[in-house]
Amino acid sequence: MIFKRALLREFGNLALAVFATLFAVTLTTQLIRLLGQAASGRVLSEGVLALLGFSALNYLPVLLSLTLFVTVLMALSRSYRDSEMVIWFTAGQSLIAWVKPVLIFALPLVGLIAVLSLLLSPWAVDRSDEFRRRMESRDELSRVSPGVFREAGNADRVFFVEEIAGEQDKVRNVFISQVQQGRLGVLVSKSGFKETAPNGDRFVVLLNGRRYEGVPGTAAYRVMGFERYAMRVETSEARIEQASTKSMSTAALIESRSKGSLAELLWRISLPVSALILALLAIPLSFVNPRASRSINLVFALLTYMVYSNTISIVQAWVSSGRLGFGTGWWVVHVAMLLVLLFLFWRRLRVGSGARRR
Repeated sequence: MIFKRALLREFGNLALAVFATLFAVTLTTQLIRLLGQAASGRVLSEGVLALLGFSALNYLPVLLSLTLFVTVLMALSRSYRDSEMVIWFTAGQSLIAWVKPVLIFALPLVGLIAVLSLLLSPWAVDRSDEFRRRMESRDELSRVSPGVFREAGNADRVFFVEEIAGEQDKVRNVFISQVQQGRLGVLVSKSGFKETAPNGDRFVVLLNGRRYEGVPGTAAYRVMGFERYAMRVETSEARIEQASTKSMSTAALIESRSKGSLAELLWRISLPVSALILALLAIPLSFVNPRASRSINLVFALLTYMVYSNTISIVQAWVSSGRLGFGTGWWVVHVAMLLVLLFLFWRRLRVGSGARRR
């Protein structure tokens, strides 16, 4: 009992450290990607944190599955390196005795992975898509980032604003290039502001600027100065798109029964199932030979995880394309890995019993 409590405590401490590391790396990667999109104007700066939260929630099932596998692997590998396994086997215990404490630690995490995979992750993807659609439906000036050239949705107008002051109602050093009826018009202004007409139309009003208008490739250009120039700002309509399978609820996937829906359902079911099998696989994979390199088992374990994960992705693609039925695809990879698990346990038990007889 004392041994199991100590082992579970070690599992918990290792899991916190591993998950914190993986989560920090994932958040950093996603934050860099979103900041790049915000700098190019594809994402509003105020939406970065919300999208980062949705993205983190979507990645949680995979991160927890990998955390569970690495935690059990590292804890048992340390027991081999510190010769605790020698004492364990000398006391008459076998490797199978580790299954119970590993399951006690793994089952709550597997349940959490199932909830995230089947319920929360699809909701996060759906909220993220909806949030992006709402941002894209905002007016052109709201999507302009200071210091970045921004193309309008209809691709005939380019904005550049050096600075946005106040509550984004005032702009400074504005450049606008627009093509109308084959003629290029360029406006430059030192300052401007937003204005809403009584009928609801939105305008950007430029002050103390110039307008250059002409046909590219010719010398026929007109230069006009103005004190006040109002330009209507287009507001994009929110796009109505068919929901992707990743954003559909699990109940909707079951009702749909399309190939794409079944493939996504297979992936969601596979996450908790594979997490449990990987936790058990870590027991025989954790063996460390003191006379060999300590990193060999870690490399082999990493290859096993990659093969397992990629095989699930391949089967998912086959189900999506109709090459394999869902009734076979959802279990065939896991049964194959269970057979590998049984073989590894048999091999380790056989080697261990032979060593004890000698």
